Amino acid sequence: MSILKKLSAILVAAVMVTGCASVKTDDWKSCAMAGAAIGGAAGGFGDDHDRKDLFLSAIGGAVIGGTVCALMAEDEVAAPAAPVDSDGDGVVDGLDECPTTPEGAAVDSKGCALDSDDDGVADYKDQCPNSAAGAVVNDLGCAKPFVLEGVNFHTNSAELTDTAKSILLPIATAHHTHHGDVDLLISGHTDSLGAEAYNLSLSQKRAEAVKAFMISNGCDAAKLTAVGQGESQPVADNGTKEGRATNRRVELTVK
Repeated sequence: MSILKKLSAILVAAVMVTGCASVKTDDWKSCAMAGAAIGGAAGGFGDDHDRKDLFLSAIGGAVIGGTVCALMAEDEVAAPAAPVDSDGDGVVDGLDECPTTPEGAAVDSKGCALDSDDDGVADYKDQCPNSAAGAVVNDLGCAKPFVLEGVNFHTNSAELTDTAKSILLPIATAHHTHHGDVDLLISGHTDSLGAEAYNLSLSQKRAEAVKAFMISNGCDAAKLTAVGQGESQPVADNGTKEGRATNRRVELTVK
């Protein structure tokens, strides 16, 4: 092959590389055919126009074109996308029947929030997660007023204890996060020791203290109503220490 033909062959390879650099997967055969044609043209350069050179150049062009274009096509085949889990609950979207489960909620194999007591209120927002089977519950998941166990006050005052605040905080968070459309009645209750009027006033102040704490932690004031019931609604015997402790309570009720 003459020098001119060799140079032509080099030029053909350069054209093939640059011209097919962006080839798509389904175009590589066409690219190879173009390589054959250009290779044939290169073989025709020079003075002798040897048919053998022409044929070999065509084959060379096809080989270069096909190889380069096939490699380019392989590079453009995208790797399979990783499964997506939009709500981060461990169940990929393709299998998730509840794709918008709140962050941190325990879910089943279908990606739906667990409801351990089967009352229709998912565990992550159920304030009474152990309702009796078949019980009709409110939006909080409670069959009756929800007693804020452990929410106590300093003696003869409406000041919440630190323990009471730690109990109320997740309740307030759950309300404004999951029950923002639910109107709540906060009821304060006392035992029967002391004057009835004093107990009524104290229970009102305690209910108001709970309301204020919940508002300060994100709850909508318009959704909360505080009412003091005094000693009028005992749930235990005021004649015993234990009974009186039980009667001193704060309850949440869905209005």
